Amino acid sequence: MKKSLRISLKSGDRIYVNGAVLRVDRKVSFEFLNDVRFLLEAHFMRPEMTTTPLRQIYYYIQTMLIEPAAADAAHALYREAMLSMAETVTSEVLLRGLQMVACSVETERHYDALRALRGLFAAEQSIIDGFSRAATDAALVQLQP
Repeated sequence: MKKSLRISLKSGDRIYVNGAVLRVDRKVSFEFLNDVRFLLEAHFMRPEMTTTPLRQIYYYIQTMLIEPAAADAAHALYREAMLSMAETVTSEVLLRGLQMVACSVETERHYDALRALRGLFAAEQSIIDGFSRAATDAALVQLQP
């Protein structure tokens, strides 16, 4: 027997359900009694937020989850991005996280994949910041007489 899922939303909140965007005009609680693909607004990533490779992967998985008509195209982009990351990433933390993401997507546990990616954003940003600092330091060294 499947468990039901209860969701509570505040006035103005949005939820993405099976490809539809719903916005509530007052506080509401409802219960999903069967399988449904949904994403809460707090976990939704807009295209302009996809500024790093992991955020792009997140967006592709999100699209697979909430836009059934675009799922195949998003899955192809996801595979391409994951292959690129596997070839370039050296961080053990990111590699292990990406393996968890891949396993989750393969078993259609998209929510788990998105959760794992959100947990990797800080590590990715730390690496990006380190590269930025190193590039800045190198440029400053070249400017010195």
